[in-house]
Amino acid sequence: MTDAATRAAEVLREHRESIDRLDAILVYTLGERFKHTQAVGKLKAEHDLPPSDPAREAQQIARLEDLAQRADLDPEFAKKFLNFIIAEVIQHHEKQQG
Repeated sequence: MTDAATRAAEVLREHRESIDRLDAILVYTLGERFKHTQAVGKLKAEHDLPPSDPAREAQQIARLEDLAQRADLDPEFAKKFLNFIIAEVIQHHEKQQG
C-alpha cells in the first residue's frame, strides 16, 4: 500500500472504532431509558393513568428537535427516532395495563 492508502486505512479503522463505541453507548442508554419507561408504565397501570400522554410527547419531540439542531443532527431524523421510541413505550404501557 502507498503511504496515503495506509494512512486512509488507519483513519478508517479509527472512525469505525469510534462508531462501535458510540453504538454501545446508544444501546446501553436505550436500555437505561427503557428501565425508566417500564417503571413509569407500572406506575401508570397501578394508578389507572392512560398509557400515553400526548402533551408530554409533543413537548419531548419539540425538545429533541431543538437538541438535534444544536447537535447538527437532522431534526426530522431525531423526530422519527423519538416517535419510534414513544410508540414502543406506549405499546409496553398498554401491555402493562392489559
